[in-house]
Amino acid sequence: MNETPTDLVALPALARRLKIPAAWLKEETAAGRIPHLRAGRRLLFNVEAVKRCLLARAAGDAEGGAA
Repeated sequence: MNETPTDLVALPALARRLKIPAAWLKEETAAGRIPHLRAGRRLLFNVEAVKRCLLARAAGDAEGGAA
């Protein structure tokens, strides 16, 4: 299945796709550092939006900017 920019995935699926621990993603989401939507108790993510966010943070870290 091809992913469109509006496809939303749950936290476990995002962790598998990005090869990042689900616990880390959950902590970052709770801290407001990962873009997400909350549907009741469920967290939903746009994979491309999360990738862009993480790349921007990595670029900021490389420049000595973001913490």
